[in-house]
Amino acid sequence: MSEYGKLWVVATPLGNAGDLSPRARGILIDADIILAEDTRRAGLLFKRLELEKKGRLMSFFEHNEDKRLPRVLDALGEGLSIALISDAGTPLLSDPGFTLVRACRDKGIDVSPVPGPSAPVTALSASGLPPLPYTFLGFAPRKKSQTKRLFEMHRDTGATLVFFERKSRLKGTLGIAFDLLGDREFCVARELTKEYEEFIRGTLGSLTDMDFELRGELTVIIAPPGETGDTTEEELFRMLDEEREIGGKPKEIAHRVADRAAGWTAKEVYATMRSLK
Repeated sequence: MSEYGKLWVVATPLGNAGDLSPRARGILIDADIILAEDTRRAGLLFKRLELEKKGRLMSFFEHNEDKRLPRVLDALGEGLSIALISDAGTPLLSDPGFTLVRACRDKGIDVSPVPGPSAPVTALSASGLPPLPYTFLGFAPRKKSQTKRLFEMHRDTGATLVFFERKSRLKGTLGIAFDLLGDREFCVARELTKEYEEFIRGTLGSLTDMDFELRGELTVIIAPPGETGDTTEEELFRMLDEEREIGGKPKEIAHRVADRAAGWTAKEVYATMRSLK
């Protein structure tokens, strides 16, 4: 039997409190120490989850991970149970924790995952874009030159690309993607599992049609080449007939058809409708 305690890597809700698993709840209640990116946010999370913890919170983020590591390993050496969480979702995916997990593995300390919500997988599962293969890129780099290199590295892999981006840089990043990757389908998922959850789909060649005034956390998905423009004009006309039977104003119909038609924007569908008159 190991003389060490155990490190639990615990996934927490992205937004909906109901997504916390019973197992995760029990581990967070019983842990001696809970490592959190932001202890204030963690405290608010526990309050929202109505979770009474017995252990203490310890900050564990990008800029103090190396400094905290010896202290955490000592605590595990004393047989304590430690839970690692991020602000939301699954730890280590663009969040701190890799150095700790690797150090635990090297020392023979048990590390056990408590799976649950994950923004990349959640967004991909409901995006309508090809789920396999996919590559998760983490947060898009801050510098344009680094973003260009990143897209160049993954341009010819044939994989769907998934990454996080901040709203202030979304337009520029998608523009770089168009220049480097060509006209591919994309989806921006925001506020996952929350009240204002939204999936915004389009093509990189039609960014002028997109509203970039988006709030909340953003997960971006870009389809592999060959997935755009799949809907033929004949298929488009059939969709138009079906949506016209349902009814609505021309622009409403155009938006509904654009949601169904790969490679067509609402503006293009509306122009096609007008040309048929």
